[in-house]
Amino acid sequence: MDRFTVTTTIARPREDVFDYLLDIANQAEFWDHYWVDWRLLREDPRGVGAGARFRIKAPMNRFSWGDMSIAEAAAPYRIVMHGRSGKFNRIRMLGIYTLSVGSGGTTTVEYSFETEPSLPTDRLMEALGGSFWVRRQVTRAIRRLRTVLEEGRDRGRRPSVAAS
Repeated sequence: MDRFTVTTTIARPREDVFDYLLDIANQAEFWDHYWVDWRLLREDPRGVGAGARFRIKAPMNRFSWGDMSIAEAAAPYRIVMHGRSGKFNRIRMLGIYTLSVGSGGTTTVEYSFETEPSLPTDRLMEALGGSFWVRRQVTRAIRRLRTVLEEGRDRGRRPSVAAS
């Protein structure tokens, strides 16, 4: 799926938004409408190397597990996340949060997302409506991020560490 970007403005300082996003356990609060059953990959959910595994609730999705990890963090303006999903984790995912200072102490959040399917069958599933559906879900997640940070409501559950 080609990269697309969703943008929102949050009435919070950029440093607060960055600190919230840097804790991958917090992200389950606003992604949980279609990324469910979150499990942390290590005890410390903050910073580079922190990751989570989750199930993707998508139509016609037979291989529903995926994972995302924080690969880069440049305080307080950028967080890059790498992940994989699909059968044998063969579909690469890339998510990038870019934070900029808006007017009146607000923060503009741009979230870019793309996938790189490795097989023609994976590309076909995206072409048959998967990419449109993902765009809708990402847009909803970023709207929920704004609601969680500004109003403190519509929060999902924080995940726990996976059992070994």
